[in-house]
Formats: sequence, structure tokens, C-alpha cells
Amino acid sequence: MSFHPNMAYDARFQKSVRELTDQGEPFVYTPENLAKFQQMIVRYPAEQKRSGVLPALYLVQYQQGYITGESMRYVAGLLEITPADVEDVVTYYTMFFRKPVGKYVLSVCRTLSCAVNGAERLIEEIAHALDIKPGETDKSGMFTLLEVECLGACDRAPVIMVNDAWQEHQRPEGVKKLLDDLRTRGEASLTGCHLVKENK
Repeated sequence: MSFHPNMAYDARFQKSVRELTDQGEPFVYTPENLAKFQQMIVRYPAEQKRSGVLPALYLVQYQQGYITGESMRYVAGLLEITPADVEDVVTYYTMFFRKPVGKYVLSVCRTLSCAVNGAERLIEEIAHALDIKPGETDKSGMFTLLEVECLGACDRAPVIMVNDAWQEHQRPEGVKKLLDDLRTRGEASLTGCHLVKENK
């Protein structure tokens, strides 16, 4: 007699699926971004250059909108690490995009404070207005909708990060105005982060 339960023969196991990164065109920093990289990398000891991988990848993303295989190889060469080391970072952090995104990336917080203040309804309204699902880009190529975890502004929930800018206290009924304002006035139409304003 065994105390161990019998395993069903049709048991299903989680299978890891590797998504291949778009290799893209050959990549190099623009002269301006290369200068920014060179200013940034001197902050790290020479033997710890690999620590600059996050800002180096941000420069790539600012330059071409997303991270490709060629850009990962380029960053690896600059930092004297392997492309696999760079890919580990890109695939771990959700703020790096591996496919083209819209001009405005709408990252809606769905963690507890935002959730209880209507984040799910907010996501539904944006998705309906743009005729997309979370993770997709609208037909115009202007908006990408993402669901993300805590953005650190729980007292201003629900919060949307639009690229690197901020929209606090966003309500579902204000979604149409938010999208129209972004189309016409861009990030200048956003509330901004109250902490940034208070510390100026």
C-alpha cells in the first residue's frame, strides 16, 4: 500500500515556449546616442561594464522603438558580454519591447489599489475604443495597450503610464477624451506625476 496518489496517465505538464526575437536590420547607435552611452558607461568600474546593460537597452528602445536581435548583439559587443546575457535581461523585464509598438504605449496598472478603483473597467474601455486586446496595437499604429503590475502611485489610482509620462486618477468615462487628447496634444495633455510637480 502506498500513501502517494496515483498520477493520471494523461497528466499535463507546463511546457516552456521560447519566442524568437525579430533579428531586425543591422543596428548601431546614432552619434547622439553613442555619446550618451559613453557618458553613461564611465559611471561603472571597467570590470563591471555589464552593469550598464539596462541604460544601454533603453537607448536602443528610444532610438528604434523596440529591441531586436541585431541590437542585442550590438549592446553585447559594447559591454563585452554575450548576446545571450543581453537577451536574458530583455526577456526578463517587461518594459523592453521585442516587437514594434504604437507611438503611445498605454501601460495600465492592474495591481490592488488600481484594481479596486476600476482598472479592469478602464482596460475594457480602452480596448473597446481602440478595437484591440491588451498586448495589441491599434490599426493606426498610434496606441499599444498593456496591462502591468504596480506603478507605485497607489494613492492616485487608477494610473496609466503613457510611454514615460503619467496619467493619474483615470476613469473609464474619460477614456475617449484621453485618447483624443493624446492624438491632438500628445503627452502634454497628461496629468503628470504629482510627486514630480511637488518636488519642482
